[in-house]
Amino acid sequence: MVMRVRPEPLRGRPKVAVAIPCYNYGHYLADCVRSVLDQEGVDLDVIIVDDASPDGSGAVAEQLAATDPRVRAIARDHNVGHIKTFNEGLDAVDGDFVVLLSADDLLAPGSLARSAALLQAHPDVGMVHGFALTFADELPPARGNLRSWTIWPGQEWLARICGNGGNPVATPEVMMRMSTMRDLVGYDPRVPHACDFLMWLRAAAHGSIGRLNGVDQAYYRVHGANMHTEQYGGAITDIGQRHHAFEIFFEEDGKDLPDVDRLRGAARWALSQEALGIALDTYDHGPEAASPQLAKELAELAVELDPAAADCRLMQALRRTERRVEAGKGPIVPPRVTALRKKVRHHLEWRRRRWSGVESTVKAR
Repeated sequence: MVMRVRPEPLRGRPKVAVAIPCYNYGHYLADCVRSVLDQEGVDLDVIIVDDASPDGSGAVAEQLAATDPRVRAIARDHNVGHIKTFNEGLDAVDGDFVVLLSADDLLAPGSLARSAALLQAHPDVGMVHGFALTFADELPPARGNLRSWTIWPGQEWLARICGNGGNPVATPEVMMRMSTMRDLVGYDPRVPHACDFLMWLRAAAHGSIGRLNGVDQAYYRVHGANMHTEQYGGAITDIGQRHHAFEIFFEEDGKDLPDVDRLRGAARWALSQEALGIALDTYDHGPEAASPQLAKELAELAVELDPAAADCRLMQALRRTERRVEAGKGPIVPPRVTALRKKVRHHLEWRRRRWSGVESTVKAR
């Protein structure tokens, strides 16, 4: 049963390990590390792992380590990729709790103490998250008024995630119990674009999930180097990687869960509907801006994920749209109306996720 409870104060000074992987983010690194060292109420073990960055990030990391005994630096002499860099940093730190923080992201003030307090008070919780604000240049103001904690039994959290297929958690907002991280043996290289998502699924199979409500825990930087900034072009990879993460999870950590077949089916259906929704989105700006080949590939992916998608409502809408485009006609609903409707829907969903920590189950477009 999901519980929403009153927050409890932090007891003592738990040790929090923060691993900071870095590749070509030397110009962001000092701000990132400062956002960690300014955290109050916890003892810190911070390690920066530079993956042989050609921009001089390794030298920046070593300089930061030389100025504060809580910081260590590892500068690799050859590039091994982000998964091995993540895991090397996590293996090298020690503490009661652990955070993985990309060198281009930041922690919000008070983040670590708030997360640690929940993990202290609820030993059954293996992972806690809050909300990460996105930013490009200027930091938006962060909410600092913690209203409540939500404790999700792992299987209930999994059911919600399978029902919507999406990843509602950004890496910088997450703190894990160190023992949980050790049990999960780090990030999985089989899903390089969804390794964090698979980690969250596995954590939920090992224990409860905690959520901090009404407060912003981190800042997630959005820029051209992020993996998923392309509006549609990366959709097939993104959906495919989440599907692969689900399949690995259900074959390994989740194979003994009650009702596993239903959860697996719900995840496949949710992803198929997401693929069709994106395929329809590619036609929203009229025939001249349409991407028929991408829409076709997304439709094929939807049916591959769940054969029932071949006759679902979204597929029928996609076929009608394709026929209109072939006939040289524009969308039935004017693009301006579609854009406004989409903006309102996305804003409402954003507010829901910001408040509750989860997304709605798959809805009609």
